[in-house]
Amino acid sequence: MLQHTDEFARLIQSPVEGFALPREFYTSREIYERDIEAYWNRSWLWVGHVSQIPEPGDYFLFDYGPESIIVVRDRDGEVRAHLNVCRHRGSRVCVEREGKARLFVCPYHAWTFELSGKLRSGRAMGQEFDPADYGLFPAHVIVFQGLILVCTADDPPPIQDGLDRLAPLSEPFGLENMKIAHKAVYPVPANWKLALENYMECYHCAPSHQEYAKSHTLKAPQDMEKLVEPLKKRSEGIGLPTAILNETGANAAGLGADVYYRRYPLYEGYQTGSRDGTPLAPLLGSLTGFDGGATDIQLGPLNNLLVYADHVVGYRFLPRGLQETDIEVIWFVRGDAEEPKDYATQDLTWLWHVTSLDDERIIRHNQEGVNSYHFRPGPLAEMEWGIRGFYKTYLEMIQA
Repeated sequence: MLQHTDEFARLIQSPVEGFALPREFYTSREIYERDIEAYWNRSWLWVGHVSQIPEPGDYFLFDYGPESIIVVRDRDGEVRAHLNVCRHRGSRVCVEREGKARLFVCPYHAWTFELSGKLRSGRAMGQEFDPADYGLFPAHVIVFQGLILVCTADDPPPIQDGLDRLAPLSEPFGLENMKIAHKAVYPVPANWKLALENYMECYHCAPSHQEYAKSHTLKAPQDMEKLVEPLKKRSEGIGLPTAILNETGANAAGLGADVYYRRYPLYEGYQTGSRDGTPLAPLLGSLTGFDGGATDIQLGPLNNLLVYADHVVGYRFLPRGLQETDIEVIWFVRGDAEEPKDYATQDLTWLWHVTSLDDERIIRHNQEGVNSYHFRPGPLAEMEWGIRGFYKTYLEMIQA
């Protein structure tokens, strides 16, 4: 645990409510280490989808900061997660990003672990050695409609209540019956918080995203409001509930347990997030048509999904270093969709590819400016309400 030095205590008490965070939150090594230890390691993380590990022995790795998690389907078909740290001297156990394994064998001294994480054999450790004491460190796992959530904390945030309330709203999309159509990574030389903050507000959308701004009303709340009621009728007509679930910030359920759901209208002429507004893939789940809307879903503070009627776009902002972040974008389609018969990857990914390239540019410039010793935090706009909620939870968690 990081020591609470006088300087660290000063830093975490320095933010002013309603203003951006001070420079040090994006430039301090001590703050970055605290972010990983007290925020990322204590949050639920969306690590993947069950379609990635359909059979026993299938596994993949999920990495952030210095951490690595093995996500595997065990011999009984259960989804498990283990810290990718050998219990002998700390080597990574899995070094391949994904694959199929009968056992996990540490490449250093050949300690051998079951898919369940139990240590099968610690080679030549003597008669007094008890393998039962040295299994892989487990992480908590929740599978929500096919989405795999993992938390490495001993006492994870109580997110299940929020997921239970979200379940009937998201159920018509058939999230469990999807597959990954494409994945892309956009490295950006910036602190992870600047990347996440950029996603949490659309104050920048009109000036920074010309392609996105043609179809999405979030850039102009005054336009969205007058289109909401007509959208509700269309949504009901295709089998979607019209309720709003909004649990943001430090809510009664507990820090890091926030869940958010909102469907909002696209502009007239756009049925989905495509270049010309026309459909891109087969309808998801039990939907019977297109309503011209999109849904934002947030599972905990770090996991974001954008759901159209025919595809889903997942966003993650993974810290790789103090000012190194991977913007990871994952496109999902219905599980039985086939390319090129049902969708074309280039068309499916066009909007959020060009938007992510924009994001890389503006976040990079943001970090360059924040690095200046002359930077002073400015006031947040009304459209940056999502950042206010993030700050509240974030600051409470890193101080806890």
